[in-house]
Amino acid sequence: MSTQDHPLSISFEFFPPNTDAGRDKLNGVRDALAERKPRFFSVTYGAGGSTQDRTLQTVRQVRRSGITTAPHLSCIGSEKANLRDLLARYREEGIDSLVALRGDLPSGMGGIGELRYANELVEFIREEAGDHFEIAVAAYPESHPQAPNLDRDLENFARKIKAGANLAITQYFFNADAYFHFVDRARALGVEAPIVPGIMPITNYAKLARFSDACGAEIPRWIRKQLEAYGDDSEAIAAFGEDTVSRLCQRLLDGGAPGIHFYTLNQAAPTLRILDNISA
Repeated sequence: MSTQDHPLSISFEFFPPNTDAGRDKLNGVRDALAERKPRFFSVTYGAGGSTQDRTLQTVRQVRRSGITTAPHLSCIGSEKANLRDLLARYREEGIDSLVALRGDLPSGMGGIGELRYANELVEFIREEAGDHFEIAVAAYPESHPQAPNLDRDLENFARKIKAGANLAITQYFFNADAYFHFVDRARALGVEAPIVPGIMPITNYAKLARFSDACGAEIPRWIRKQLEAYGDDSEAIAAFGEDTVSRLCQRLLDGGAPGIHFYTLNQAAPTLRILDNISA
């Protein structure tokens, strides 16, 4: 994820497709987004490592673009021996960037593993691999849904950075003030690492509401009400979403955000339209 001389620092997240058609489609999405010269791509990792093999397969597929590609790595449900083997495998593959997460405990899983929190995972990666990997961690401008309060969440976030993370990528949000407040508070705690806002394009209201309820991201009432008013008019939802998210991105960049990380949902067009509307 090394900084390159791009007019706008951007990155894109993919999830591992589970069908041949999805894998074929991802090639086109990858190529279209690679033309924007992103700093990196990232590839998600299922709860409890449920997509571990598909994550690596997808990383290999995405890396053919020549763009640095960072697999997500979660510690919940994983033992140190398994993580050690996976880190060694990534090094053998020439992978030098990771997104280190605590992860969610899937229903029915018996234990959480030997590492409980993302800061412990970051420490473990540093112990095992030194500075080989550039490590990104998660940040929650509106607070992690399981945190008792924002102060505690900020302390936990600072712990991850101090454990050896190089940068942070936020959960998506639609309130720029929440991001700026979080950054100011993090800086006051001594965090100097870049905190990159994560952005979710708005293309489908039902899907967005489901994601947001699950991860604790707030959809502001005015956005929710407008999306509800459009009903099944997908073109109106897409146009409103493009305008709303483009304005959000521009405000973040104007306010000093170090770049933007897009949660693409394996689609290129919505993100490309937003990028065409903003300037560094």
